[in-house]
Amino acid sequence: MKKALFLILFLPLCVFGQDHTAMIKKIYDHQLSESPVYENLRSLCKEIGPRLTGSPQAAAAVEFTRQLMIDYGFDTVYLQPVMVPKWVRGNTEITRITNSVKVGTRELKTVALGNSVGTGPEGVLAEVIEVSSIEEVNELGKAVAGKIVFYNGAMDPTLIDPFKAYGSAVVQRAYGASEAGKFGARAVIVRSMTNRKDDIPHTGSLVYKPLMPQIPAVAISTNDADLLSELLKDQKNLKMYVETHCQMQEDVLSYNVIGEIKGTEYPEEIIVVGGHLDSWDVGEGAHDDGGGCMMSIEVGRTFLRLGIQPKRTIRVVMFMNEENGLRGGKEYARVAKEKGEKHLAGLESDSGAFGPMGFSSMGDEASRAKIKSWKPYFEPYFVWNFDKVGSGADISPLEDQGVFLMEMEPNPQKYFNYHHTEADVFEVVDKRELELGAGTMTAMIYLIDQEGLK
Repeated sequence: MKKALFLILFLPLCVFGQDHTAMIKKIYDHQLSESPVYENLRSLCKEIGPRLTGSPQAAAAVEFTRQLMIDYGFDTVYLQPVMVPKWVRGNTEITRITNSVKVGTRELKTVALGNSVGTGPEGVLAEVIEVSSIEEVNELGKAVAGKIVFYNGAMDPTLIDPFKAYGSAVVQRAYGASEAGKFGARAVIVRSMTNRKDDIPHTGSLVYKPLMPQIPAVAISTNDADLLSELLKDQKNLKMYVETHCQMQEDVLSYNVIGEIKGTEYPEEIIVVGGHLDSWDVGEGAHDDGGGCMMSIEVGRTFLRLGIQPKRTIRVVMFMNEENGLRGGKEYARVAKEKGEKHLAGLESDSGAFGPMGFSSMGDEASRAKIKSWKPYFEPYFVWNFDKVGSGADISPLEDQGVFLMEMEPNPQKYFNYHHTEADVFEVVDKRELELGAGTMTAMIYLIDQEGLK
């Protein structure tokens, strides 16, 4: 009976090839006892800091990660040029209630949205109208003309996956300015994208639709959004003043940072793993996406440190400009297609550096089935969820080239406490969770390299 049980438990690990249990344990043990990933993240966050695309800090991060991969002994390390947008926040950001019967004049916690135009020194003073969605703006139509539109659509707290709640609510931030602007609104205020009630506003990109008016946009904290909503219930003529000095400047030259370890048997087959090096300017980009970048570099470093000879070429990429343009990911895919490169798979980490829970993936069902068959290798490390369909933003432009795409999925429940805020700093990343993430990514790349996907 015991022998039969052993065979049942062992079968899933070797049905598609050799048993990799010992090597995967070696990978995790190495990460949990010898990895420099946490100190590398400390250097990125504390010595370089916020890395908004086009900033001196973004340029410093390019050089830091290039040198890191050179020092670790990658076979080839190079920079891939990419023209990126340069958005400048400016110094003054004011969102102020000016005529409240209940609270008088009140400053609100605010931050301009990325890519937004500024108001200039004259600011915008107007009555406020509250809506819960873009659809409501379209229903109101010209009734929003001359007003400041306040988007107060909250993330749905009943959705267990907060990324789904974010996906439903974030359209207000992304397109709310254009939709209100086309009816003559003067500015928009957006409730921050989080379920947490606090005083920290969340920035993030907006997208101006072609041929539509470009009006200023800011976000306010959830506590202030609740306050503003309550005041508007009793006072329909409530006025607010918004002042920002942000602007979009000319595109500038930046780079994707690429490090390779050549394959020994199928060097023409490329497995890419990476994260985005840029971050918003209000925090340190620790979870978004400094952790993802440092864990990706760890994949290559661990192969080299443990003497793992990859069959296929492992390519680590630090993508530039995910936050407000995706230029790095698009340029990487364009060059790969132009060169006729053959990518077997892509793995990204851009959902925070929390404890890993599994992988999402998208591609042919045979490859997805093979990935799922490796689940028993990961279960001892509490990595169990392989069913979600999806991939990361920066590798998504590779989809039309038939590349199998994946993203590591950490525990998502705290991510939007920090996402795009001043609170996304090194201190909120747990060392052990970061190390486990690096081990999980390395183990998956190792299996894809050794076993292939067919």
